[in-house]
Amino acid sequence: MKAAVYEGPRTVTVKDVPDAKIEHPCDILVKITTTNICGSDLHMYEGRTSFEAGRTLGHENLGQVVEVGKAVRKVQVGDWVVLPFNIACGFCKQCEQGLTNYCLTMQPKPDMAGAAYGFAEMGPYQGGQAELLRVPYGDFNALRLGEDAAERQLDYVMLADIFPTGYHATEMAGVKPGDQTLVYGAGPVGLMAAYSAILKGAGRVWVADHQPDRLRLAEEIGAIAINTAEQDAAEVVKEATLGLGADNGCECVGYQAHDPQGKEDATLTMNGLIDAVRFTGGIGVVGVFLPEDPGGAEAQGELEAQGKVPLDFGMLWFKGQRIGTGQAPVKRYNRALRDLIAGGKAEPSFLVSHELSLDEASSAYEHFDNRVDGWTKVVLHPNGSSRSAGGSSHHTVQELRQEAKAQGIEGRSHMNKQQLERALGH
Repeated sequence: MKAAVYEGPRTVTVKDVPDAKIEHPCDILVKITTTNICGSDLHMYEGRTSFEAGRTLGHENLGQVVEVGKAVRKVQVGDWVVLPFNIACGFCKQCEQGLTNYCLTMQPKPDMAGAAYGFAEMGPYQGGQAELLRVPYGDFNALRLGEDAAERQLDYVMLADIFPTGYHATEMAGVKPGDQTLVYGAGPVGLMAAYSAILKGAGRVWVADHQPDRLRLAEEIGAIAINTAEQDAAEVVKEATLGLGADNGCECVGYQAHDPQGKEDATLTMNGLIDAVRFTGGIGVVGVFLPEDPGGAEAQGELEAQGKVPLDFGMLWFKGQRIGTGQAPVKRYNRALRDLIAGGKAEPSFLVSHELSLDEASSAYEHFDNRVDGWTKVVLHPNGSSRSAGGSSHHTVQELRQEAKAQGIEGRSHMNKQQLERALGH
């Protein structure tokens, strides 16, 4: 089968690898039709993790079941499923508490917890940027989708990671109806955090970033964009709240946070939130921070290379703020979020800017990593199914919206890519 394989820093090649197969009676085998490139894939792509050369990338996966193990009872061949990036057993102490992000069974190191597809330090599992994917404990891990699955893959694939992760940030931050929320980062997860806060009924949501194309998307979903190349996000928020600050905030950038000039500073967003969030406010941190960063010493310093970040802890303590951290337990949220999508209440595919074949993975990684304008979320189709079902083109969302504007199509700013293409007759 073909797969996108990490060969070393900034080198991904698509090549033939051994077919994924059933290895345990509880496994299922999924033909991957839609898989995303995630911002956390870029940490590995850039050589800033311990990810091994020769492994297949990809932890945001959706497809159709083609084989099931002898012990599988619920999932059937032919089912459309989306797969949480967490690989969990369902029966260990952590899973019993709903903490599938820290499963003890699937992580082979006894002093570690948590497993994922194609991810550094999270077990030996191959990723899903491939034609086939082995899914352990398929009855537990696979979320089955409805009859609209093939048509709406771009929405449902977001349930594998970024939609639940963004939602998890708002949960840890304690976002409630009427709240004023600041999100640092307008990448896919940050936009999903802002979108989740809006779905929850937040009164005002600010999104801080310095990438204009991403800030445009934030405005299109009803958030207030703060361009950090021009404004200090904390000052903007405090000025709008009588100096008190936001009720809560979400960190969706992580340890490679950098200023508009490209200078890395892992404290940038965390200290910005400590400043911007009011006394007793909550902060949810889903941006990736790691205990070891192979490139950290050169990019930032020796302490940062060891995952040690100098926080404004005195101000955090003085303000009585609460911080929640860590990867999202996707299964805690994905069923409810799936039903919001199915019911037409949520359309997270507004993020998608590019749909490409698996063969184009190398170029896709390069463009996404370079933050090329308009490359907000990249979707790969290893088996081409979504293109044939949804009729997607290579046009970006921005290009489609400009065409829709020229034709006078109303509601274009809130249409996702598939809706725009249908409206334009593509």
